Amino acid sequence: MTTPRATPGPAAGREPVLSVEDLSVDFRLDSAVVHAVRGVSWQVAAGETLAVVGESGSGKTASALSVLRLNPEPPCVYAGGRVLFAGEDLLTCGEKRLGRIRGGAVSMVFQDPMTSLDPLQRVGTQVAEVLRHHRGASRAEAREEALAALDEVGIPDPARRYRQYPHELSGGLRQRVMIAAALVSRPKVLIADEPTTALDVTVQRQILDLLVELQARHGMAVVLITHDLGVVAQTADRVVVMNRGEVVETGDVLDVFERPADPYTRALLAATPRLERTA
Repeated sequence: MTTPRATPGPAAGREPVLSVEDLSVDFRLDSAVVHAVRGVSWQVAAGETLAVVGESGSGKTASALSVLRLNPEPPCVYAGGRVLFAGEDLLTCGEKRLGRIRGGAVSMVFQDPMTSLDPLQRVGTQVAEVLRHHRGASRAEAREEALAALDEVGIPDPARRYRQYPHELSGGLRQRVMIAAALVSRPKVLIADEPTTALDVTVQRQILDLLVELQARHGMAVVLITHDLGVVAQTADRVVVMNRGEVVETGDVLDVFERPADPYTRALLAATPRLERTA
């Protein structure tokens, strides 16, 4: 497994830009109530990458989607807690206000761009639409900034790609389009939900490097949802470990990786493949 990068956590007294406080999320089904998230708390500051890790079903994605109230209601019910952005609780603010924040000040990159991008719209139009919605940009202004965003995320020949549809692009290029759409509004917080899962190893590395570079350039907070501890080691400052809907451990990446306190964290680390040098 890759050695964690030696980066410190947030400076003492540094104000979080996004705080999840004692969040509980239920899914009320016909046959049962599923307590998907139970009393989860974490914070992230500007310029920091917080990784939320755990195996499938641990509640990490449900908690991340809750930040922007993207879990389907019903069956989802936000049973308790707060999600504070700039001092405002996103769980109780009105839909109109949330619509201005969602995709604007707080953006999200989803796991599978083929299910997130509109297959009937050109990819450039979808990036430009973010600016028209959040900034009221004219069609010409939005197109110019969307082209710049496609170029910034490393898409070659952005003018040609702007006119293409999602199915005409490779998986790596589609993910770059999703990142461009998430960043074109210059968000203060980027939530990336398993952004490299469907990509081959080489493209995964390119996407992770891109996220690190763009974060450094724009100073945004990043919340990275993943099951891959190698990704955490390469990109994150702090880590939150979740199991069965609860946080079982949190801390600086180096501390947690070198001195895991919870048995579940130790089991995750033990299950991670390691490269051993042989004679």
